[in-house]
Amino acid sequence: MTDALSDAALAARENAHAPFSQFRVGAALEDSSGRIYTGCNVENATYGLTICAERVAVFKAISEGARQFRRIAIAADTGILTPPCGACRQILWEFCGDIEIILMNIQGLRERLRLADLFPRPFDASFIEP
Repeated sequence: MTDALSDAALAARENAHAPFSQFRVGAALEDSSGRIYTGCNVENATYGLTICAERVAVFKAISEGARQFRRIAIAADTGILTPPCGACRQILWEFCGDIEIILMNIQGLRERLRLADLFPRPFDASFIEP
């Protein structure tokens, strides 16, 4: 089963810049109006400056004015579905809340879950507000 969001994540994966790891990831984030923002991972020789596909998609959406989101699809070429890293989970929580996450690989395996399932006790602004 495919849909526009999944197709966008798979297409974004093709744009990944991963010359060192060869680990290419694509993400597609859907806002509340149905618009889709894509991202791919972009590696850097230092690795520490590498940015993940999920964060690229979120930052692109925010930079274009989106503020409410429904779901994100994340596509990688791995046998075991690859969830977002810790940094991406934090960014997704802060900007998207408990959205639906669709993990997928290029062989067609898919899993749907909520961000709270992956990130059960997130740190957010409620801890720093007076």
